[in-house]
Amino acid sequence: MKINRLETHDRLQHFKKDQDQNIFLGAETCMKRNPDSLFLQSRSPYIYIFAHPRTADDGLTKVMYWQPRLLKPPAQTNSYLFRAQSNSDIMEICWILPPREMWDQYTLGNITEHKDVLWSIDMFMNHRDQLNSPHPDDLDEKVASKIWLELVGNIRSEKLMAKVLEVTSG
Repeated sequence: MKINRLETHDRLQHFKKDQDQNIFLGAETCMKRNPDSLFLQSRSPYIYIFAHPRTADDGLTKVMYWQPRLLKPPAQTNSYLFRAQSNSDIMEICWILPPREMWDQYTLGNITEHKDVLWSIDMFMNHRDQLNSPHPDDLDEKVASKIWLELVGNIRSEKLMAKVLEVTSG
């Protein structure tokens, strides 16, 4: 079988671009449509967006879970973390850490080489304390806790109101 190197390279570039777009689309969707994320953005100048793939109930497919956060979680393999300015399109990568068994796929010279993944792996292996350290502009833990308590209170109030409306209209 004869392989056209240019066509193969073009397909690889398209694949990489498509994968990057999928990740950033997931982060953007979490930021702009997730009710918890929208609430947190109304109270904080930034949010973290934490993502981690998990195996679905069918045992075959992967599902990506996206979670808005106010404080930086500890770095862990098989996760992604972004820091976004609230109500904007400005987002920075904190880390992209694939499962440990896949790290060799991203090394220099491989076709799946990825500079952000390589940087993240190096930081995780050699400078984890730096990777885990909070951003200089992060909220104080007490302020973040107050915001989370307010969010939980709002969710409880909404559920209670829904029950009251259900009883009075039923």
